Amino acid sequence: MPLVRIDLATGRDAAGIQQIADAIHEAIVSVYGIPPRDRFQIVTEHSSGQIIAEDAGLGFARSEGVVMIQIFTQRGRSDETKQALYTAVADRLSEAGVDGSDVFIGYVENGPQDWSFGFGRAQYLTGELAVPAR
Repeated sequence: MPLVRIDLATGRDAAGIQQIADAIHEAIVSVYGIPPRDRFQIVTEHSSGQIIAEDAGLGFARSEGVVMIQIFTQRGRSDETKQALYTAVADRLSEAGVDGSDVFIGYVENGPQDWSFGFGRAQYLTGELAVPAR
């Protein structure tokens, strides 16, 4: 049930954007073991110059093809599991033609009370959905 926001520069065709979204989702399914249809993604394209992504002082350059990814999910996964996810995302995006230097991931955690999947209810709290196991 992670909510994934994907920001990228305009210029890719629909198939390329779909390939990026699929690669990210496949990595999450693979590492976290979530159901394949547990997919919530928002893809936003930005005009040239609207994404600024430097290297945080690591000494490498990014291209105009940078893909900024925000993953919002429930807390509780280990640092090792998160690192495995970052690696899987980068590996799958590489297969989709995105260079590793152009992959940026921000990870945000929250709790079951922070999700409503519709009808104005927090389904993890009401029991309509089981809280995902770690």
